Amino acid sequence: MPQAHYFSNEPIGEFRPKTIEVTLAGKKVSVQTAGGIFSPDHVDTGTAVLLELLDEAPKLGDVLDIGCGWGPIALSIALARPHVTVWAVDVNERALELTRMNAALLGVTNIKICKPEEVPASLKFAGIWSNPPIRVGKEALHEILKTWLPRLLSGAESYLVVQKNLGADSLLRWLQDTLPKKFSCLKVDNSKQFRVIRVTHKN
Repeated sequence: MPQAHYFSNEPIGEFRPKTIEVTLAGKKVSVQTAGGIFSPDHVDTGTAVLLELLDEAPKLGDVLDIGCGWGPIALSIALARPHVTVWAVDVNERALELTRMNAALLGVTNIKICKPEEVPASLKFAGIWSNPPIRVGKEALHEILKTWLPRLLSGAESYLVVQKNLGADSLLRWLQDTLPKKFSCLKVDNSKQFRVIRVTHKN
C-alpha cells in the first residue's frame, strides 16, 4: 500500500472493514481494520514493543495517542486504565471510524476519538503514547512533536517508539536539543529494530 494512503484525510479505495484477532492489554480480542490505514493486518512490531511498557501508563488523567490508526495503543491503555480518559487522534477519517467501531466492540467508554484540532487547546496530558508517523517526513514529524509534547503535565511522561533505521537516534538528539530544559529525553527500551524514547516533563 502506498504510504500516502494512511496520511490522507480521506484514504483512496473502498472502505471494507475486516475482522482480525489481536491481543490488547493481555486480552485476546476481535477488532475491525481496513485498507488505507497503518498496519491493517496485525499489531505492528513497533506498537507491540511500546505496549510491553503498558504498566508505565498513568492511572488517572488524560492520555493522548498521536496517530491512533485502528486503535491498538489507545484501546490498550483504555482497557488497562479504566480511570483515565484516552484521546485517540488521527488525521485519517477511516482510522477514526475504525477506532470508534473497535471501542464499541470492546465496550470501551473512557476514550475520545477525534481529529487533532478537536482536542481542547487548554487540555494537558498525564501521558502521551505514540508510534509516531515517521514517514510523514522530518519537518512534519517535528511539528507534530513540538505541538503535543509541551502539553505534558509537570511530572508526566511520553513514550514514543521509533524504528532504528528510520532515525530513532537522530530524533532523540533533536528532542534533547529542541525541547525546553524542563524536559528530559532518554532511551528506555532498545530492541533489535526499535527504540522507545521517554520524554519526561520534570517537576
